[in-house]
Amino acid sequence: MSAHLHQGGEEEREDKPAEILTFGCRLNTYESEVMRGHAEKAGLENAIIVNTCAVTNEAVRQARQAIRKARRENPLARIVVTGCAAQIDPDEFAAMPEVDAVIGNEEKLKGESFTRLSLGQNEKVRVNDIMSVSETASHFVEGIEGRARAFVQVQNGCDHRCTFCIIPYGRGNSRSVPAGEVVSQIRKLVANGYREAVITGVDITSYGADLPGKPSLGNLCARILKLVPELERLRLSSIDSIEVDEPLMRLIAEEERFMPHLHLSLQAGDNLTLKRMKRRHSREDAIAFCKEAKRLRPEMTFGADIIAGFPTESEAMFENSLRLVDECELTFLHVFPYSARPGTPAARMPQVDGAIVKERARRLREKGEARLTSALQSALGTTQNVLMEKPGLGRTPHFFQVMPDAAATALAREGEILPLTIKGLEDGKLIGMLPA
Repeated sequence: MSAHLHQGGEEEREDKPAEILTFGCRLNTYESEVMRGHAEKAGLENAIIVNTCAVTNEAVRQARQAIRKARRENPLARIVVTGCAAQIDPDEFAAMPEVDAVIGNEEKLKGESFTRLSLGQNEKVRVNDIMSVSETASHFVEGIEGRARAFVQVQNGCDHRCTFCIIPYGRGNSRSVPAGEVVSQIRKLVANGYREAVITGVDITSYGADLPGKPSLGNLCARILKLVPELERLRLSSIDSIEVDEPLMRLIAEEERFMPHLHLSLQAGDNLTLKRMKRRHSREDAIAFCKEAKRLRPEMTFGADIIAGFPTESEAMFENSLRLVDECELTFLHVFPYSARPGTPAARMPQVDGAIVKERARRLREKGEARLTSALQSALGTTQNVLMEKPGLGRTPHFFQVMPDAAATALAREGEILPLTIKGLEDGKLIGMLPA
């Protein structure tokens, strides 16, 4: 048991439920809710659980900073660190004086881990070899706290080895949740009042390769929409466009409940860079996919991850990535200034000067902002079905943010879908009003 629990003043301390600090992707957000449920059931109190991300060095730095801050503000709490950064380098976190326990990505999803923590029986580090994990259990989450849409994990891990990415070493190999369990979970979420479900995982387009009959992501989505007719909106988190199958393209073309927004894992727009990243698509593949999706559904919008300043990237190679934003008609850019992750092949390649990386990231963000503004302007005068995320803010099917006016806000409830006429644009958000 942590020394922090033996300090004086214990009787004056008010017991409070475990607090969870989440960094990184939607899957981590989902898994934090799984942990919240386990912690409550185990009666774990006066603990702060830090669910880390390892996608960049900056993400790891932010986690370490949050741990130090949590200790300063909560001297008597137990601090438990988990997530991808803890899975990849448990000893680094265990060595921090603020940390009482480190648990791995497999352990964090097991109820027994929280029982051990609650009883003070947890050793300082409990991190399994993630590559030995061969199944992903379906964890039922009644809904993500404070969110209007529900995230449903269908897959975990990744079988690809992109040269810049450390995540497979934090998540293990790809493994899928059986379709029947996914459908069952979505039925329960809809019964709990959720109107939109987001399919999430580490590499969801590889879904089903490890299951009997090898069902694809498109098969899964079609099955969900058929078997849960009361689900109003189905959305995907990040996908790898080169792995998109024919059933998914059919849904894009024919199914209104399948949301017209896809976030693509593109990473670069230059073929030599893509080859050095060990990606499986070319710039031509990316452009062809976006054109075909737009042909099937003209209202389709795209977001994308793009890395600025990958090792060996010349100005001409970067310009190819910049042009891809227009050629794929991207509207939501997640720009990552490249940072070397120790243990990855890209970290051993010739690096681009840090100032150049920063400048290229800025240019990419500016290009993305200009494209988003243009897309938002094209929505002016239209009526959109807006899912209210919280009072005063919602999202269209295309994932555009909408601020309802005072009259609409008075009627809006979190999780409700309101038809709003778009009458203006302010600070990157649409302004919506009730139709006349």
